[in-house]
Order: sequence, then C-alpha cells, then structure tokens
Amino acid sequence: MIQTFFRRALPGIAIILLSVSAVQAQPAPRPKIVVGMMVDQMRWDFLYRYSTRYGQNGFKRLLREGFRCEQAYINYSPTVTACGHSSVYTGSVPAVHGIISNGWYSRELKREVYCTEDSTVTPVGNGATKGGMSPKNMMTTTVTDELRIATQYQSKVVGIALKDRGSILPAGHAANAAFWYDGDSGNWISSTFYMQDLPDWAKKYNAAKRPEKLLANGWETMYPIATYTLSEADNKDYENSFKHESGPVFPHRFAGKENGSIRSTPQGNTLTFEFAKAAIEGYGLGSGKFTDFLAVSFSSPDAVGHQFGPNSIETEDVYLRLDKELGEFFQYLDGRFGKGNWTYFITADHGVSQSPGYLQEHKLPTGVYNGGAIVKEINEAIEQTFGIKKGIIASSADQLYLDRPAFAAKNIDLKAVAALVIQKLREVPEISDAVWLTELGAAGLHEPLQTMLENGYNRKRGGDIGYIMHSGVKGGSRTGATHGLWYPYDSHIPLVWMGWGINAGGRSFRTMGMTDIAPTVAALLNIQVPSGNIGHVIGEAIRVDKP
Repeated sequence: MIQTFFRRALPGIAIILLSVSAVQAQPAPRPKIVVGMMVDQMRWDFLYRYSTRYGQNGFKRLLREGFRCEQAYINYSPTVTACGHSSVYTGSVPAVHGIISNGWYSRELKREVYCTEDSTVTPVGNGATKGGMSPKNMMTTTVTDELRIATQYQSKVVGIALKDRGSILPAGHAANAAFWYDGDSGNWISSTFYMQDLPDWAKKYNAAKRPEKLLANGWETMYPIATYTLSEADNKDYENSFKHESGPVFPHRFAGKENGSIRSTPQGNTLTFEFAKAAIEGYGLGSGKFTDFLAVSFSSPDAVGHQFGPNSIETEDVYLRLDKELGEFFQYLDGRFGKGNWTYFITADHGVSQSPGYLQEHKLPTGVYNGGAIVKEINEAIEQTFGIKKGIIASSADQLYLDRPAFAAKNIDLKAVAALVIQKLREVPEISDAVWLTELGAAGLHEPLQTMLENGYNRKRGGDIGYIMHSGVKGGSRTGATHGLWYPYDSHIPLVWMGWGINAGGRSFRTMGMTDIAPTVAALLNIQVPSGNIGHVIGEAIRVDKP
C-alpha cells in the first residue's frame, strides 16, 4: 500500500519540487541596491595591466562574471573630475549639465567659481561655518534623482567620496545624503544642504580616528618591492615627494600628518570602503521596498597618480590593494544582500597621461608649457594692438576669457581680438591648435575632437578662445602626471557591469560614451532618464529574462 502510494504520488511530488525550484530560479523583480563605483583616474588598461597579480575575487571576478564594455570613452573635453562624475550620472555633457570643469571663471561674480560651492549652506561635521557644498551648480537631474522621483522619494540615495565633488555630483539634488572627507579634522563631513547634523553612525565612525590608525605603520608595498616589475624604479626624478619626505621612495611615513596625507595613499581607499559599509548599515540601504543607490567614488588613485605618475610602484601598489579590497567588498555585498540581488558598475571620471619626465626618458612625444607666461605674452600683444590692458582676464580648462566690456567700450571687434589670440597660441610649440569658441561649430576640426569640444563648451560659463595641446604635453613641470585632454590616455575609461539584470560573461567592443551609463541604469530600473540625457542604453549588457 505504502509503495503503491509513493509510486502514484512521485510524479506529483516531482512536479511540485520542479515548480518550487523554478520559482527559486526566477530572478528577483528588482535589485535591492545599485552600487555605482567610480575610481578617480583609473585608465581602462588598469583592468588588465596588473592582472597577473590580481586575485580571483576582485577585478578577475568582475571580468569573469560581469559584462565588459571595452571601448567606453569620454565624449567631451576637458576630461577632469567634476565633469566626469556629473556626466556619468546625468547621461549628459558639460554643454548641457553646466559642470564645465572643477572650477570656472564667473563673469557675473568676477572670480573663479568652484563646481560644488554653495554660499547658502554650511559644513556639517567639522565645526566650520564657511565652505558649504551642494550640487546647485549642476543644471540637470541625475539618474539618482530620477530614482528618487520614480519611487516618490522612498528609494534611498547616498554619495560617498574623499573629494566633495566625487560625492555630491553623483548623489544629485534629491539625495538623502552625501559625505566627503575633511583633511583638517580627519572627519567625514556633509553640509546643511543634506542634513543639520551627522547621523550617529557617522559620528561613531569619525570618533574611531581611523586615518591615524590606518597610517600608523606608514605605507609599505603590499609585496616585496623587487616584485613590482611592471613599474619603473622606485626613485625617479619625475616623481613628486610628500612634503615631509626627502624623496619619493618607500617606505612612506606619516606620523602626525595622517589626516591630510591619507588622500595620497591606498589607505584612502580603505577609509572609503569602510565608510561605505558603515553607510549601508547606518541607513539600512537595500532593506526597503524599493531599490536604493550607493554612489561611491575612490579619490586616492587620482592623488597618487598625480604625485607619482601611472608607471610608479606607488600606483601599482594602489591597484593591487584595491583589487584585494574590491574582492572583500563583493563578498560583503553577497553576504548582506545575497548574490544576484545587487547591481554594480565600475567606471572612471577620466584617465591619465604619462609624466613628461617618463616620456622624455623613453623618447616618446611630450612637452611642458607655462600657461601663465603664455597668457602674459598674449596680453602684451593685445595691449600693443588694441590698447587694452589685461585683455585676457582669466584662464580655465584650456579656455581663455576676454574682457568683453573693455573691448566693447572701445568698439573693438572681438573677432579681431580672437584672431590675434589664436595666432599667438598657434605659435606655441606645445599647442596644436586654437579656436574661437563662439564659432566652434564651424571650426572644422577632426573627429572626435570637434564633437568633444562642442560637448564640453557651455556658452554661459565657457571662455572665448579654446586651445588644444599636443599629445603628452603637460602644464607646469615635467614631474608628476595629469589629465584633461581629449587623447585616449585621458578619455578611454573602464566600464564593467555585474550582478542583477546583467548579462554575465558578456563583452562588447562597440564604441560607446560615458553618457551611456545613466540611461542604462534607468533602463535596468524602469525609471526615466535624467533631464539632460543624451546617452543611449547599452542594450547588450542587460539580461532579458523570458516571461
């Protein structure tokens, strides 16, 4: 009897078990959290350059389980931090969202304006009464704003970065919070734009004095220094030293200087990972009815790259440590939300050039120019020709601002002034070309430069004449490294997606823009694209499940 019962019941039991299994196999209707990660100054090739030294759980897991967009480029110029963070999250370009550089000259205020400055708010968390920051200078919404709008502000959005602009601009206007690091106090802070007081969990983290503890033993290489064979020698004359050290060599020590120095060490990444986890837990991100968003940016690779250059042992060590910590972060997300219940992407705000000293040493094209001297010489030519002193009143992001009222008062045609300035700029050996920005559309430059300059030029905030430097050229000196130009070393960025809704193990070599990231996030979450969006959905990255 019993055997007969089970024989007859087994098909039904099997159907039930298969049905339960099928239900369990169905993907979740939404990710619990989206983590957008930007690594400041991470050039695309850093995904692969140190791959023989990466572990299995960090970048290699990302490349193994994620969808790789191998030909993602910044589609505007200048390629700098504020523009990059704004463009990733707005799906737009400086011409539209208005963040044309880290700072720009304001004709109305007659001074330089910082991208996130806001005199109507004050800092929170460091006792200061001035220096408040907010996203008010960004003129469009972000995909994080649109997520808040779509869920009637029930989704939570938090931005975190050592740099204020790396936190504020991605978090957007409607964020629950944005936090950044204050080197003077050693605290993570915010502003009254977001809150009147730091939450208790943030106060607790600040009270632990983590910068001092993280740098108590200084910065030594993660592995024996002789194994760093993918980098140049430790002591190069084109690397910059910490101010309190006599040379740019390991080990680096920071006794009594931890708070300010941590930005230029891999421990700055550790500090950021720790605070990101504290924010996830403090705000309960990913535990509500709607998808939450953590926008986190890692600023330390940029500081290290500027100081030591991309071929330094310091830079290699930063990425080896970042790989390890990234693997630990993925495991943390798996443990907290469940594998497959979170969506992640990694990208960068810009890349980086080689140090001019490195390029000289290896007989590669380079050059150094003195911007201040060039402007002084051109102003002298303007005065001799038109009788106007200091005809160029400001210079920002490779754009020169003319004193328009002074020329108008003497009925001097600006086109004639621009022609003189352009002629002088073209005589500078390090400059390849110059254009009158008023007539940029008719400049007839090659692509993609023509479009990149148009996308980067905002008529209200931009200058009058723009100039383009030759490949490998850097302003100031032959030491350190920088970015900002249109060349691939500055504009070719990493872009990899992983987790919920993503085609695992996929890869695309189609050329796509930085502005395609926000609409792709919007498509994944079924929300509206940002108000200034010009990007397109990266459809091949999205997994389409059968109904």
